[in-house]
Amino acid sequence: MKFVSYNVQYGIGLDNRFDLPRIVSSIHGADIIALQEVTRNFSRNGHVDMVAELQTLLANHYSVFGAACDLDAGSAIEQGRVVNRRFQFGNMIFSRWPILSTRTMLLPRTRTLDKLNLQRGATEAVIATPRGPLRVYSVHLDHVHRDERIAQIRYLKDRARLYPVEGGAISGGHEFDLAEPPVPEDYVLMGDFNMVPESPEYCEMVGGVDALYGRQIRATHPVDALAGLGKRHAASYSWVDPKNHAERLFLDYCFLSHGLVERLTDAWVDETAYGSDHMPVWFELS
Repeated sequence: MKFVSYNVQYGIGLDNRFDLPRIVSSIHGADIIALQEVTRNFSRNGHVDMVAELQTLLANHYSVFGAACDLDAGSAIEQGRVVNRRFQFGNMIFSRWPILSTRTMLLPRTRTLDKLNLQRGATEAVIATPRGPLRVYSVHLDHVHRDERIAQIRYLKDRARLYPVEGGAISGGHEFDLAEPPVPEDYVLMGDFNMVPESPEYCEMVGGVDALYGRQIRATHPVDALAGLGKRHAASYSWVDPKNHAERLFLDYCFLSHGLVERLTDAWVDETAYGSDHMPVWFELS
């Protein structure tokens, strides 16, 4: 079972070219896909509806889109009717198997007065995998302030950990003539976390390193797939500065709940992809 996370930067690559088929070719073969920076009606990519285009290109996958940021982009009355034009910025999840329930959770944020600060979100999908239901989250954290990322990580971890108590999207669905969705304990958090390895926010996610026992697998902390397999090294990167390709950082991660760790068999970054300023981050479960 192959998973991939990819911040697609509105579909614009390091060559400054908009090319969604190129994006899709980079994630070919993935069973479950988490995308970030998916837009509708954005001037930088010609106002394209990326949701519709990606659904066409990945027609063999079920999908869900969650718009964390939604703004008016020129709605007007035309020929006596309201035409709604919305700028939307959010996350998508694609799956080879049905998506049983979904939510888009708005992450904590505080207003900036001098830097761009969008409302960020985590899109959740409960997926009916062949091994049973699994929760998958496509995540995009703030890019300008560490304290905000830490607050977002704490909120996100609480939602992941307390899911069996809070019940996800619905409970008592029979009153709507709907089947009761499952409440799986295991989860995967994938996305652009805008943090570097071993930073304070990274340690907030996975726990600190003990001087004697190292970093432990604990029920309160998910496990970094790449680091857990020893596949990330000092020169690893998942983001390239579009203005200076020599500037590279590791910003994208796949985190697993401890119940999935024994099934983790491989993880890697596709550093050959250039359809975005980020690289696809993959992992595989047995």
